[in-house]
Amino acid sequence: MDLGEILLGNMVDVSPKSDKARLSSLFALLFGQKFKKGVIVLIIGLTKHLKDDFGIDFKNQNLLDEAFTHASYVNEHPKENLKFYERIEFLGDAVMQLCVSEYLFKRYDTMPEGKLSRLRAAMVCEDSFSKFAKECHFDEYIRLGKGEEKADARKRPSLLCDIFEAFIGALYLDQGKSVVVDFISQVVFPKLDMGWFDHFFDHKTELQEYLQKDGECSIEYKLVNQEGPDNERLYRMAVYANGEQLGEGTGYSKKAGEQAAAAQALKKFGKTATK
Repeated sequence: MDLGEILLGNMVDVSPKSDKARLSSLFALLFGQKFKKGVIVLIIGLTKHLKDDFGIDFKNQNLLDEAFTHASYVNEHPKENLKFYERIEFLGDAVMQLCVSEYLFKRYDTMPEGKLSRLRAAMVCEDSFSKFAKECHFDEYIRLGKGEEKADARKRPSLLCDIFEAFIGALYLDQGKSVVVDFISQVVFPKLDMGWFDHFFDHKTELQEYLQKDGECSIEYKLVNQEGPDNERLYRMAVYANGEQLGEGTGYSKKAGEQAAAAQALKKFGKTATK
């Protein structure tokens, strides 16, 4: 039986009635250190979340534990000989820079270096990473000290950014670059087509210039549908030129959806927003 089966199967009962000593012994055997019952539940929950939602099954659980442990928790538990995420975050930052750079270089093969750098900066900044972490529910699995917990630190963008980078570093060490690319292909790269970085691109203006280069052209954007809760609502928009639909796109606002629709229309004409 492998580690995933031990953690996720029915062998481990984490209900209030489960035997605390038995759980601690099992985790000490698996990871070489003892954990409190609440932490065990947290680790099992994170492991299951990663496997169910992203198909990721960590081989070295200690790396994952380190990536989600804040210095305040380590300081409050000096006898547990724990590590916190700072060093592994340093590595994750570099890995994200490389993976995003490589993706942009291949996707926008005629974009000048200056524009590539600015787009990468928008994708790997604190604001973006903190949103990615929140979307992945990483905030729910951070180990914090009592003081930081009371201060609502797990909602702090800078901390969420650090945790996202630390997770990337842990994943890289555990399974290599290809698995990291698979993960960010699910979480990060699709945002380019969903309007997250529209402050960098202006697909609508480029489409208008292209369509009207030989004369007047009536361009119209229409809402196709919307779905999801109010705080995460997705809008699907369609763009029409002289009544003919040219493309559809989705975003977290109507404007973002319009930009995504314009981007799809540009692709239809073999164009990209690279000017």
